[in-house]
Amino acid sequence: MPEGVVGRICRGAGPDTHGPNLVGDVGDDGRVTPAVRYLDECGIAYRLCEYHHVDGRTDFGLEAAESLGIEPDRVLKTLVVLADNTEACAVVPVSSRLSLRALAAALGSRRAEMCPPDRAQRVTGYVVGGISPIAQKRALTVLVDETAQIFDEVLVSGGRRGLDIALAPDDLIRATAGRFADIAQF
Repeated sequence: MPEGVVGRICRGAGPDTHGPNLVGDVGDDGRVTPAVRYLDECGIAYRLCEYHHVDGRTDFGLEAAESLGIEPDRVLKTLVVLADNTEACAVVPVSSRLSLRALAAALGSRRAEMCPPDRAQRVTGYVVGGISPIAQKRALTVLVDETAQIFDEVLVSGGRRGLDIALAPDDLIRATAGRFADIAQF
């Protein structure tokens, strides 16, 4: 991403589809999510990628990849887990599955399991299908699968269904105070 480019929006298949719109133009309703606000405050370069979410569809990450015409390995899903009953956040490619065993080991926990959706929504402040690893209501430990590092840019949820944020993997780590770990199974 060009240095200094912040708040670009793409719609449909690929970057810069509709030119350099400002963050305030996000969606028809003008809402800006906490994740977008935080990236702006930190001066982290990103692009917003909007797509139409189909009601009833629950494979949110694959839906984003298909709608935006981006390979699924670059689109990351945010999963809230319980590691020894403490919430944490795992970010893995939508083309993979989370290894709970590897996640527990990376966190130094005895075991890990998926967090119930209502609890995940409560601790992050985001709705399931729109949970962003960035600017969560309560700061969780964030682990991003190490395969994200092979790409110049990855996409994560922007804080609502139908909105993804494209940014450099190292900027994702910076924005979440996270770290890379080998936690995905392909």
